[in-house]
Amino acid sequence: MTGVLVIDKPQGLTSHDVVAAARRALGEKRVGHTGTLDPLATGVLPLVIGHATRLVRFFAAADKDYDAIVRFGLSTDTYDITGREITRTDRAPSQHDVSRALQTLTGEYLQTPPPYSAKKVHGRRAYRLARTDHAVALTPASVNVMRADLIDFNGATTRVAITCSAGFYVRSFAHTLGELVGTGGCLEALRRTRSGEFDLQAAVQIDALGDTARVASRIIPPSELLSHLPAVTITDRGREDVSHGRELDSSDYEPAGLSASLFPLPPSPSPLPPSPFTVPPESWVRLLDARGCLVGMATSGSRPGSLHPSLVLM
Repeated sequence: MTGVLVIDKPQGLTSHDVVAAARRALGEKRVGHTGTLDPLATGVLPLVIGHATRLVRFFAAADKDYDAIVRFGLSTDTYDITGREITRTDRAPSQHDVSRALQTLTGEYLQTPPPYSAKKVHGRRAYRLARTDHAVALTPASVNVMRADLIDFNGATTRVAITCSAGFYVRSFAHTLGELVGTGGCLEALRRTRSGEFDLQAAVQIDALGDTARVASRIIPPSELLSHLPAVTITDRGREDVSHGRELDSSDYEPAGLSASLFPLPPSPSPLPPSPFTVPPESWVRLLDARGCLVGMATSGSRPGSLHPSLVLM
């Protein structure tokens, strides 16, 4: 059993709880997730299963969509409603103030993770240090918020639709929003509606894990993953080379579902054989066999037109 199963995570469970439940239900030890959701949060939690666990790096780096509710007049040590109260006020911001603050929190900027987070400080998780009342100094990280739209506002709370880069903390966003409007604030509820190529439409409830047939029908096979990346179809000889981690020559593959748009070299003015296309060093290419199965991920090789199977799924 290999592929991605998208779970609609319920509130109260950790991402690890969901992974553990999937391992028991599927009888498969190779199960992981592509990005942690706090127990408070619900929504899209993609699980990678079997050989697909090797693809985690691609999914974890993807953009995310969230539906967040921020409560004003209350700040906590965890930056969400479950934490210990730090400040409280009866004052409420105006909708104008919230809209203006959201503009400030849109775009690229440095964001400091919450003290209670899984970030490591000198080899220890920040939340473990915070629980022992040790001061936690976390390094701000560069994030990008492509969208922070005000959906609803009633004075005490606001609902915001967020599209952001990987590594973004919505709890920090809520805390900073509260500071900007002068009342303090914390995250009251959070639902992830999309993680990269996976959304709620593809998700199943965690209770469905007990239905083997249903789960099998909802697992997204590797051949349907990472479709935004270019792909090539490899020959039988190429498949053998991939299984041993050997570079592919241009004769070992051809574009799959693509034209020469896969980074072609300029045409030669002389009547020579067509030039092989090349792949920029930072790019990845999916390697599909004759049946369309994803057997690996390649980067540019050491020779013009060659591909190096940097990740093998066989």
